[in-house]
Amino acid sequence: MKTTDIPIYKQEKVILVNDSSFDYDIHSLIKAFFPDEEVKVVLEEGHNQKEQVFLTIIFQTEQILFYKDSNEIAQTNLGNEDLRADIKNKLKASLYQLLSEITKRKLPWGNLTGIRPTKIPMQYLEQNMEDKKILELMKEQYFISDEKAELSLEIAKHEKKLLEKIDVKNGYSLYIGIPFCPTTCLYCSFTSYPIRAFKDKINPYLLALKREMEVVSAAMKEKTLDTVYIGGGTPTTLEADEFEQLFQSLFTYFDMTTVKEFTVEAGRADSITREKLETLKKWGVDRISINPQTMKEETLKLIGRQHSVSQVKEAFALARQIGFANINMDIILGLPEETVDDVSYTMDEIKKLGPDSLTIHTLAIKRASKMNQWMEEHGRLETSATDLAMEIATKAAREMNMEPYYLYRQKNMSGNLENTGYATKGNSGIYNILIMEEKQTIVALGAGSISKVIYSDGRIERKDNVKDVDLYLNRLDEMLERKRELLK
Repeated sequence: MKTTDIPIYKQEKVILVNDSSFDYDIHSLIKAFFPDEEVKVVLEEGHNQKEQVFLTIIFQTEQILFYKDSNEIAQTNLGNEDLRADIKNKLKASLYQLLSEITKRKLPWGNLTGIRPTKIPMQYLEQNMEDKKILELMKEQYFISDEKAELSLEIAKHEKKLLEKIDVKNGYSLYIGIPFCPTTCLYCSFTSYPIRAFKDKINPYLLALKREMEVVSAAMKEKTLDTVYIGGGTPTTLEADEFEQLFQSLFTYFDMTTVKEFTVEAGRADSITREKLETLKKWGVDRISINPQTMKEETLKLIGRQHSVSQVKEAFALARQIGFANINMDIILGLPEETVDDVSYTMDEIKKLGPDSLTIHTLAIKRASKMNQWMEEHGRLETSATDLAMEIATKAAREMNMEPYYLYRQKNMSGNLENTGYATKGNSGIYNILIMEEKQTIVALGAGSISKVIYSDGRIERKDNVKDVDLYLNRLDEMLERKRELLK
C-alpha cells in the first residue's frame, strides 16, 4: 500500500465508488474517524458534481484503487481473492491505514465495525489457539489496540466457559417485550409508548402475548427452555396484577423448571413498587435491572428520566430487602453536559450500593431518538465518553470484584468505544451472552421484537413483529403465522 499526504476537509465526507457492494463497511469506518461529519457513499454515476469528493474507491478484478483529486493515493492488491469476506477484509485494512495516516489517529477497535468483537477471539479459542497468537492476530489483522484485544479475549474465554454448561443446540431462550414506558428518554430509540396514553392497550396486549406463547410452546415442545428475558420499554410499567396475568400465561404454556435465568428489566426507579417486586419474586424472577444511567440529578431531568437519585437508591434497597440477590445496574457514558468528574461521582455512588452486575454503555446517537433534535438546538455534544471515563467506570467495576462477561458495539458510539457487561462471580447474564454470541435460538414475543433461529449449519434466520402496538394487535394473526413459518 502506498500513500501520499491528503488535506482533511471539515465539510461532509463524500465517497465515490464504482461498486456499492461494500457501502456499509466504507461508511461505518469513515464515520468512526469523522463522527461529527456527514458521510455519504455514492456511485460515481449518481454523483452531484457540485459536491466536493473526499475519496474515490475503485474496485477492479485484482486490486482496489484509492484516489484523491484524480490522483492515486493508495492501492491494495487482491491477488486471486474471490470471496466477498476476503475482499472486504482487505478493503477495510487498507482504508483503515489510509484514514489513520490522514487523521494521525488510531482507533481503539481498529477497523472493526461490527457489533460483536468477541466473535473473533471466540472462533480462535474454538480452534484451541494459544492466547498469545490470538492477540497477535487481532492486532495484525484488525489493528485493535492492546487493551481492547485483551478485553475481547478475556470476555470470549468467560463466554466460552459459560456456554459449555448449556446445550445450545437443543435449547432455546424466550424474550418477551413490554413496549411501554413512563416517558421516553432523550437518547432512546427502542420501541416504547407512554403508559398513560396506552393504558387501555395493556390487557389486549397481554392477551396477544398469551396467543403468541401458545404458538411458540407448541412449536418448541421438543426443545428445552434455558432463559427467559422480559425487556422493553420498561416492563415494570405493568401493575402487579398485570404481571400476575403475564406470569400465569407464561407458566401455563412453558416448562419453567428448566429455566436457568429469569430476568425482568425493572429499569426506571419511578416504575418500581414493593408490590411489583414482591410479585416478581413470588413467580421466581431471579435477576432484575435497576438502571440509573447516571447519578447526577441534573442529567436525569435533562434526559427525561423523571425520577431522582434518591428514588434509585430506595428502589435498590427495597429490592435487596425483598430478597433479590442478582441486581444489575446500567450507566451511560457520554450523556449531555456530563463531565468525567460526573462519571467518577456516579461510580462512587454505585459502589456504595454494591450491585451484582454493571453494564457500562457508551451513548450511541440514533436517528429515531430525541437526541438528534436536542443536538440541533444545542449543538454537538462535548462528550464525556472518553478513554478516561471508560477507565474510571471499568476500574470501579473491578473494585466491586466484577469481571467483564459480554461486550457489543453500536453505530455512532461516542468516543468509538463499546458497551461492556461486568458481573460478580456466578451473576453473569446468560441471556446477554446467548444473544451476543448467536449460538442459540431466541424466540421473541411482542411488538417490535425480533426472533432469531440458529440452524445446525450456523445459518441465522430472523423474523420480526411489527413495532406499532396497534398494528401488532390488529395484525396478530399475521404475526402468529410468521412464528409458525419460522419455527416449523
